[in-house]
Amino acid sequence: MGHREALLEGARTCLEEKGYARTTARDLVAASGTNLASIGYHFGSKERLLNQAIGAAFEEWTERVGELASSAKDASPLEQAEVSLVAMLDSFEEYRGVMVAFVEAIAQAERSPELKAQLADLYRDCRARIAQMIRASLGDDADAAGSVPDTLASFFMAVCDGIALQWLLDPERAPDGEELVGALRGALAYSAARFPSG
Repeated sequence: MGHREALLEGARTCLEEKGYARTTARDLVAASGTNLASIGYHFGSKERLLNQAIGAAFEEWTERVGELASSAKDASPLEQAEVSLVAMLDSFEEYRGVMVAFVEAIAQAERSPELKAQLADLYRDCRARIAQMIRASLGDDADAAGSVPDTLASFFMAVCDGIALQWLLDPERAPDGEELVGALRGALAYSAARFPSG
């Protein structure tokens, strides 16, 4: 394993164990078995390294959730969306350390234009990947959907972010994936019955 990969792996460990704000360059060197100069050479700064590690973790998370959703091949797009939501919310415990580090990074971003731009890029990439998964679930109907998959991707990200914050603060009261999907199904059924279209 080269220094770049070792640094990313060490950064992931530091994010999960120490968090974003408390991880120092020396922590990263110790966790990766590299040296201080490697951070600057490969990433330019400690912050860029940590941001790349957060991005890689969220990419891994998004891919995993997408694989679960697409594994239900005979499911409708709505059923695939439900599988995605359940998988996303039920994986919070596994990704807890990264989620906390991400919240810490967002708090720092207001005073760092570079960090803000990097996190915005992370959101843009994540939104594009989720929209791509939605288009894949629509199959032949994807072209007719226009920008709907992009908007739905933002909706799913907002739900995930909001429930994640609730879960980080009060995991006992935050809904799990099954509860959230059940509530959404109930709301949609009520709305369709109460306010029929046409």
